[in-house]
Amino acid sequence: MVNSVYRECYDDSHYRPEFEGFIGNRPLEEVDPEVVTLIRAEKQRQAGGLELIASENFTSRAVMEALGSCFTNKYSEGYPGKRYYGGTEVVDELERLVQQRALSLFGLDPQEWAVNVQPYSGSPANFAVYTALLKPHDRIMGLGLPSGGHLTHGFYTAKGKRISATSIYFESLPYQVHPQTGYVDYDRLEELALLYRPRLIICGASAYARDWDYARMREIADKAGAMLMCDMAHYSGLVAAGELTSPFPFCDVVTTTTHKSLRGPRQGMIFCRRQYETDINEAVFPGCQGGPHNATMAALGVALKEAMTPEFRAYQQQVRANAKALAGALQARGYTIVTGGTDNHLVLWDLRPEGLTGNKVQKLCDQINITLNMNAVPGDTNALSPGGVRLGTPALTSRGFREKDFEQVAEFLHQAVQLCLKIQKDSGKKLADFERALEGRPELATLRDQVRAFALRFPMPGGPR
Repeated sequence: MVNSVYRECYDDSHYRPEFEGFIGNRPLEEVDPEVVTLIRAEKQRQAGGLELIASENFTSRAVMEALGSCFTNKYSEGYPGKRYYGGTEVVDELERLVQQRALSLFGLDPQEWAVNVQPYSGSPANFAVYTALLKPHDRIMGLGLPSGGHLTHGFYTAKGKRISATSIYFESLPYQVHPQTGYVDYDRLEELALLYRPRLIICGASAYARDWDYARMREIADKAGAMLMCDMAHYSGLVAAGELTSPFPFCDVVTTTTHKSLRGPRQGMIFCRRQYETDINEAVFPGCQGGPHNATMAALGVALKEAMTPEFRAYQQQVRANAKALAGALQARGYTIVTGGTDNHLVLWDLRPEGLTGNKVQKLCDQINITLNMNAVPGDTNALSPGGVRLGTPALTSRGFREKDFEQVAEFLHQAVQLCLKIQKDSGKKLADFERALEGRPELATLRDQVRAFALRFPMPGGPR
């Protein structure tokens, strides 16, 4: 029969059974069993593993239901009340609601702040800001990639190759963390900014475990005559819950993704002071992208509502507590944590003292159902063979993990590193030889079974999908 969601607006007196297949009401299991098999395999992978990638999380069932809604059918280029297509009156209501929730979540005065909720993700959001506020070849300063910054903050290789569109169209002088402490070197940043005179300074990072001194960043930007932008993609959920310093009192523009600590669908948002609103809106559409993905926007609205609850704040408090527990448990086993700990949701683990590279640890962990990512640590020069790994706690915290559970996660990671050292001793230091040496190792199978049994003790958010 016709899907129950559409029954509400369907006239049964004109029902014609022969139209059921034609109008697309066959279930996924019938239409495409191959994709169903892959969905189930991915669900099993997620449930039976330990997800430690700091940029990933598990959304709620309500978010996923909105993501699969009929809003996916509607095209709506433009903005509420100013669309290029008809039939957008409901989408207009939706977008205004999501904007209101976004501003409310972060405690922003709508007279002073605007928000664009159309960016497809964080990288398009950042590039839209640059398109709006900069001219080609204007100067920017963001945290360098080896120091924990993001590609969209500008990055060149040691040989001068321009990797991201940001570095292709704009001139970037990265600032760095202090090589000994791992903290952002604000004094050196100020020296460079006064010499370089960038148009825009960017704060926020993808692999930096400490909170930011936004007041100092504002002071530096003012001295250099620069605008100040924060990319809080990784930790916006912690900011929303009051667990980290808010960048809004100090910044001109704030961008974020919505699928990391905010626990929503994969999308982006741009918050800006009202004087930049028109330029940023025009840069998003028609400057950098077409019509918004309305089903994703609906799912974002649901996630924002969930983020306004006391339960979400308690979740963010647990995210931080779990990160501190994980860092402490690794340090107790003799390992080196960059900056000596964490203020947020992630832990940056320096493996150089063990004589290992992050790519080897990542490869082995994939074999034992632990998902993490290799990452540069202060002093690294090669992003493809970095000296560390990045660990995040948001996803497993969404499954109900607490401090004692991350003690066990740390023990699994310790066993993984010890296996890496044993295998590297046999294979030598070349990655290709190391990968071949991973094959058929019974100790890996044993550890994988232990990890899977432990992971399956915890429920998966999102319902029976």
